[in-house]
Amino acid sequence: MGTLGSQVMCDNIPGLVNKQRQLCRQHPNIMQAIGAGIKDWIGECQHQFQNHRWNCNTIERDHNVFGRLLLRSSREAAFVYAISSAGVVHTLTRACSQGELQSCSCDPTKKGSSRDAKGAFDWGGCSDHVEHAMRFSQAFVDAKERKERDARALMNLHNNRAGRKAVKRLMSLECKCHGVSGSCSVRTCWLALADFRRTGDHLRRRYNGAVQVVMNQYGTGFTTAQRHLKRPSKNDLVYFEDSPDYCIRDQESGSVGTGGRVCNRTSRGVDSCEVMCCGRGYDTSHISHNTKCECKFHWCCAVHCRDCKLDVDVHTCKAQT
Repeated sequence: MGTLGSQVMCDNIPGLVNKQRQLCRQHPNIMQAIGAGIKDWIGECQHQFQNHRWNCNTIERDHNVFGRLLLRSSREAAFVYAISSAGVVHTLTRACSQGELQSCSCDPTKKGSSRDAKGAFDWGGCSDHVEHAMRFSQAFVDAKERKERDARALMNLHNNRAGRKAVKRLMSLECKCHGVSGSCSVRTCWLALADFRRTGDHLRRRYNGAVQVVMNQYGTGFTTAQRHLKRPSKNDLVYFEDSPDYCIRDQESGSVGTGGRVCNRTSRGVDSCEVMCCGRGYDTSHISHNTKCECKFHWCCAVHCRDCKLDVDVHTCKAQT
């Protein structure tokens, strides 16, 4: 992309501060990679909360796809910042290793020999260059918060860092054995990213154990809102405000409500009709669809199935009256 093209692209991205626009113009290919990866971490967020009242829903035609949800310093906002920051690191690290960016490739520091619990090994293959991606992510994603430097900015910076650290923490050493009859007398190893689902699972656990905090008396950091709890670590997610219940549509809090959401009538969990519908009750629809059934394998080599009609009941939450 030419200089003029990158300037036009960067000037048309709403919500960026000057430092972010500058980085955008300097690294248009990186920005394109980030743009392509956005759907992946939004999809991961929606997977993690698919059966909950808040299901990481997005709003079309809004410069912030999560709408007013992020205006509240809630546990959900903490997760969104962490998963987004992690997504940038994961996307850029993968793009570097796959040779999609001119500014980076495999990790150049992974050379020579090293040791782990199993003994000595030689660095080889392509180790994912996560440090490069973390540096760019920190410079770009954190730029807006570093300009503000208020309480909410400090919260966002903490959760951004927790997201980045999660990607690095879940990397693993993968090795290939060399030797007579697979004796593994010599090992060649490289550092590899974990699948992003593992990062999502990790951050979801952090969401479950997120720590409610208040600013300290100096305005430089956090202390726990409940004095008897330990201070949050760098890996914890932190938040200031309690979450709404997400039961009803409320523009002020960014809640779209649970009206029309599918619920599980027989469940006793968070996806149950009782919990999901917030006591408003639910409607039941009888739906028929065709499916393959009574499949049999015939030698060789075909599978023959019957077309069967399956009747199912679908339960959806009643809307607010």
